[in-house]
Amino acid sequence: MILLNDLTNRITLDDPEERRVLSRVSWPQYEALLADMGDGSAYRVHFLDGVLEILAPSRNHEIGKTLIGNLLELYFLETDTEFFPMGSTTLKKPEQQAGGEPDESYCIGTDKEFPDLAIEVIVTSGSINRLELYRRLGVREVWFWQKNRLSLYHQREETPVEFMETAGYEPIQQSEVLPDLDLELLTRCLQNPNPLAAAKAFRQGLKDPGKDT
Repeated sequence: MILLNDLTNRITLDDPEERRVLSRVSWPQYEALLADMGDGSAYRVHFLDGVLEILAPSRNHEIGKTLIGNLLELYFLETDTEFFPMGSTTLKKPEQQAGGEPDESYCIGTDKEFPDLAIEVIVTSGSINRLELYRRLGVREVWFWQKNRLSLYHQREETPVEFMETAGYEPIQQSEVLPDLDLELLTRCLQNPNPLAAAKAFRQGLKDPGKDT
C-alpha cells in the first residue's frame, strides 16, 4: 500500500481528472492525511470502511460545482430562503467509519453540524458508494450532477429495505429540502455553457416563472 505520508507527492495531474483509491486504511491514517493536506487542499477526500478515495477535480468538475452553487445562492436570495453554506467542508463520523467532502452542501432553515443537502458533480466514477457514505453522515438529501442531468435522492429511514440498492435513499423528481425549486429551470440553466447567461436566465426565470428561458 502506498504510504499516506507520500501520497500527495505521488498523485499526478496528467489526466483531466485523477482519482486514487487505497484500501485497508485506518481512521487515524485518514485523519493524518487530512491534516497533512490542510484546509486549502484542492483534493476531495472520501473515506468509508477503510477505503480511501482521493479526487483531483478537473476544470469541468469545478465549473459545474461553481455554477450549481452560484445558481442556488441566487435562488436563496430571490426566494428569501434561510441557508447556511458549508461548501466542501469535511464531514466526519468516526463511529460510522465515514468521512467525505461534497462539492457543495447546505443547511436549510437553521445551521446544523451536518448539511441537509449535499451535491456532487460526477465526471469519473469512483469506488466508494456515495449514498451509503452520506447516509452514515446523516445527510437528508443528495444531488448528483452527471452528464448534464440532475439526479436527486432523499433519505427514507423509515423504509430502508425498500431502497436497499440506494442505501435507504429514494430517487425523487422534486427536492423535498427545496420543494419550491423549479428543477427544470435549474437544469436548463446548468446546461448553458455561458455562466453569465445562465445566471441571468435563472434569475429571470425565478422572477417570471411563466416566461420561457
